[in-house]
Amino acid sequence: MEPTSLTTERLLLRPFTAADAPALHAACQDPDIPRYTSVPSPYTPEDARAFAGETCPAGWRDDSVYTWGVFTREGGRLAGSMSVVPLPQPSRERQAEIGYWTAKEQRGRGYTAEAAREAARWAFERLGVERLEWYAEAGNEGSRAVALKAGFTMEGTLRAKIAHAGTRRDAWTGSLLPSDLGLPSIAPYLPFPGRDRPAPGRG
Repeated sequence: MEPTSLTTERLLLRPFTAADAPALHAACQDPDIPRYTSVPSPYTPEDARAFAGETCPAGWRDDSVYTWGVFTREGGRLAGSMSVVPLPQPSRERQAEIGYWTAKEQRGRGYTAEAAREAARWAFERLGVERLEWYAEAGNEGSRAVALKAGFTMEGTLRAKIAHAGTRRDAWTGSLLPSDLGLPSIAPYLPFPGRDRPAPGRG
């Protein structure tokens, strides 16, 4: 797919370029980013150059992952990163996953939730996604707060979902549907009438 930029009231979401490597490297020195994401640690200038100049363009080119740098429209400061990842088909047809991180100095301003809503809208309208998934390590209250503010519905805890530092860790998970943003879906959604009741236990 041809790389696409998005705008919100306060933000510009655009694909990273090689020129963003210094800002990317500086942001990823925050230990919380590799702690809760797949960003390597230590994060070197070469990691930043490879990600901005090679990995991100390749993801757009082969439709494997669509990544934007999130920048403030006023001042052009790097606020974070936002990605939409199509999930394997046909078993997960028209489903995708969203992932993000926020630069430490830009946290608490609602930037990432604002960017996530715009990225979700793009995924629904441009890719035809019918279910957008979010997950984060259980205990990552910041990521969960962003997801909730962006409109995601929390769905529970996935045991041993995340492999990190030689361990397997539980994950919180949630989803966003086109209807949550007032958008149509290609396939009608037929919710289970008792979906809010606890699932039956094993006999």
